[in-house]
Amino acid sequence: MSATLHVDRHDAVVVLTLDDPERRNALSPELVPIIVATMAELADDPSCGAVVVTGAGKAFCSGADLSNLLALTAAEGGDPTEVRAIYDGFLAFRDSPLPTIAAVNGPAVGAGFNLALACDVRIATPAARFDTRFAQIGLHPGGGHVFMLDRLVGPQTTAAMALFGERVDGERAVDLGLAWRCVAPETLIDEAVAMATRAAAVPRELMAAVKATTTDAPWHADFEAAVRVELERQAWSFAQGWLNDIVGK
Repeated sequence: MSATLHVDRHDAVVVLTLDDPERRNALSPELVPIIVATMAELADDPSCGAVVVTGAGKAFCSGADLSNLLALTAAEGGDPTEVRAIYDGFLAFRDSPLPTIAAVNGPAVGAGFNLALACDVRIATPAARFDTRFAQIGLHPGGGHVFMLDRLVGPQTTAAMALFGERVDGERAVDLGLAWRCVAPETLIDEAVAMATRAAAVPRELMAAVKATTTDAPWHADFEAAVRVELERQAWSFAQGWLNDIVGK
């Protein structure tokens, strides 16, 4: 099955569903450009006031496609241009003027965790699993992961997850401030759409300005610096070959 992004309308709210079950909705080279193009179209669509993103099946997003990561290690040794292209799949949500909600229905791993972090709000189910995973597969975190995570949960939880591989389920995510609410799986999309509908009712220009204030406050420049630093260090970690040693055998 090829990578697919389903687009469903709920009046002014658009629900995007990553649908690549064979790869657990990975941010593959096929899917990322679709996400980027769709988010750009929605930003230009005056009838869209908010976006919800979720995953098909049991996973939210398993992160960057593993075969692509191994190819980067083998061919480019973590060329920053190629690595940055993976980031585009989640930064499209952070950079969008539209308010965004991640409806986390299952594992959100690595770059898939970044996708959840890049959204303005996260709503989870008990089956959600927030899993940094980067170091455990031989890579430095990338895409502003440490910055975004630390801003939400503080240094100790960030260290527990990024250094020690601790995973957090949906209920614990609420306790830590990583998710806004934990809901039953059958109500996840309804709850996310209801919340998004309130934001979509606000004039788009006003909502874009409010979102810009939440993301472009004094810490914004530091975020861009964090992305640059993590890009350099993640590219370096690709070049070491640890990813291939750990998962490529």
